Amino acid sequence: MADPNASRTVPEADALARAWRRVAHEIAEAHADGGAVILVGIQRGGVALAQHLGETLGGIYGQAVAVGSVEPGLHRDDLSQRGMAELRPTELPGDLANKVVVLIDDVLSTGRTVRASIDAVMAFGRPQCIRLAVLIDRGHRELPIRPDFVGKNLPTHPDEHVEVRTDNSGTPIAVTIKK
Repeated sequence: MADPNASRTVPEADALARAWRRVAHEIAEAHADGGAVILVGIQRGGVALAQHLGETLGGIYGQAVAVGSVEPGLHRDDLSQRGMAELRPTELPGDLANKVVVLIDDVLSTGRTVRASIDAVMAFGRPQCIRLAVLIDRGHRELPIRPDFVGKNLPTHPDEHVEVRTDNSGTPIAVTIKK
């Protein structure tokens, strides 16, 4: 009988990297003006992915794409259940007015982190629009949040935890599901 506490890794590294490159191309197709796009990685899992996506989009657009980060911790509505984690800085690369902000996260589940991240971004200004790109969408929404760009849909049980690993360049290399 299988160990109920075992973890599994899915899919393979090359499939993850290919899915993330596809997300870059989808963003470029949806927003032809690369100078109007700002990628904002959600602190912890989304920052390295945003940096990697920025490099990929820079090659597609032929110009650098602005990349920043956002800390949603102080904007969460579930602090009584989760507690406060270590806060990291929000670093946005300039004025948000008339910009397309693409929030980047590694895993989307309930939508609470994304909601808090939108609130945090809006505290710094009003962009033209905010889009959402995630490497893994695992379902289990508690809020009406839907990603605009998805690398992989990965159905999981609500009790499972999904962890994304990246290499030093921010390329996704593994997704582990733990009980």
